[in-house]
Amino acid sequence: MNGFGSGTQASVLLLFTTLVTFTLLMCVMAGPDRDDLANFYTGYLSLTPFKNGLAIAGDYISAATVLSTTGIVALTGYDGYVLAVSTALSLVLLMFLLAEPLRNAGSFTMGDVLARTVPGRAVRVAACLVTLSATLPFLVVQLSGAGSLLTFILDIPHVAGARTACIVMVGSLMIIYAAIGGMRGTALIQMIKIVILVGTSAVVAVLVLHRFHWSPDELLTAAQHGSGAGPAFLRQGLQLGTSAGERLDFIGFQVTVVLGVACLPHITMRLYSAPDVPAVRRSMSWAVGTVTAFCLLLIVMGTGAAALVGARYITAADPQGRTSVLMLSQVLGGAPGSAGATILYSAVAGMVFITLLSSVAGMTLAAASSLAHDLFAHAARRGRAKPRTEMTVAVWASVAVGTVAIGLATTVQDWNVGVLTTAAICVGASAVAPALTYSLFWRGFTRTGLLASLYGGTACALLLLAFSRAVSGTPSSVFPDAGFDLFPMQSTGLVSVPFGYLAGWLGSRLDHRRRAAESLSTRRLYEENEARLLAAAE
Repeated sequence: MNGFGSGTQASVLLLFTTLVTFTLLMCVMAGPDRDDLANFYTGYLSLTPFKNGLAIAGDYISAATVLSTTGIVALTGYDGYVLAVSTALSLVLLMFLLAEPLRNAGSFTMGDVLARTVPGRAVRVAACLVTLSATLPFLVVQLSGAGSLLTFILDIPHVAGARTACIVMVGSLMIIYAAIGGMRGTALIQMIKIVILVGTSAVVAVLVLHRFHWSPDELLTAAQHGSGAGPAFLRQGLQLGTSAGERLDFIGFQVTVVLGVACLPHITMRLYSAPDVPAVRRSMSWAVGTVTAFCLLLIVMGTGAAALVGARYITAADPQGRTSVLMLSQVLGGAPGSAGATILYSAVAGMVFITLLSSVAGMTLAAASSLAHDLFAHAARRGRAKPRTEMTVAVWASVAVGTVAIGLATTVQDWNVGVLTTAAICVGASAVAPALTYSLFWRGFTRTGLLASLYGGTACALLLLAFSRAVSGTPSSVFPDAGFDLFPMQSTGLVSVPFGYLAGWLGSRLDHRRRAAESLSTRRLYEENEARLLAAAE
């Protein structure tokens, strides 16, 4: 229970209703015509760089970033700080290495990028399957967390029925947003979300710093005491440990975050809505600045939660610390029931709610777009599907993806599903990153190499994760009483990322030897597109 009365609950419910009504109206107004594919997938390329940058930042900062990373900062200190910095660095990597070539190479989905130089049905199918592998786990995490968080926010008894109802409600809204709004509608939601998120977080961070007389030293000293870890709070090791193997695991996890988050399909899809390369460059500048500012605010909020709430109370409410920012707002707002407490808690609750809605909507749109565009229109219909038919498939694909995600989230709502976030990021780093970098920058990359990167990297990441310490063998794992943790790490990046790149290289080299003529054709196709892919401007 959050300790607030019926007045606060009424305020929160009113705010939630207002947000839902407003965002639904925005989606309906911005939604595309039923046969307008360009509008559905890219929003007519009509967003200015500033608006598109806000939309990219909104899609990039998920509910997991807002809630889980804040909790990790509050509970593990230094390890959480490094994670927040890695999250910002990942978008910087996307900006400087991949953003412009991706905009030149892509039309609607990741499959368009990969099929430009290596066409074929097998490539489209692989792109769709990997997109689902990277988005579905994230969707399940967001929705399963929505059940616990909304029952906490609304002060509802934490029972399975109430959590299931919250999951179904958020999942239904995400289906409506993706199916009706398309790219432009979800972009508007992301813009609303990021403005609310940064604004509310800035207020909370300012209140935290004001509480400690604007002294970082006082804040860090209080955080060390509140965490119960003392000086260890400011040293690496609270999250994964301090042995040599655990330090390697920590490094591997940060590398995976830097490479993986930037390459997730729902992030790269936003780049195709920019009208040209200069616009995408300016959009990324706005996005990087916004995300970096938020990550700094996140560090202050997490440290403030450790200092003012305390690790013992945070873990009692949620072992993963996802409610830490909500509990912090309770402390900063003053006495329960006061006007200040009601306003601040309602604002933070609204921030969490809109973040949940917008995050799952963007991921649903990416998965549905790949199913309709890559799997149906190109793999099944060989590019001959009518626009109206493809749009209908995209809408029903949104319903199908959302329904599956809701079903999975209700099934695993009592599990520690944080491992699914790791799974999605590992797929992004181990499969999508090698496939994209090779496709964009290596002339000798072939179809066999591409499929080896996508399937090999995904299989390696998921297989190692299934037998890792994140799934079994530790008190915080999914199955703590089981003991099939044959892989001694909680993140697979140190092995699966090199494996994905190696699989792509070996597949291409073997392909060159076996099918010299086809490989030469692929090389020529790349060379024909190379100037456009790597050009600084359209």
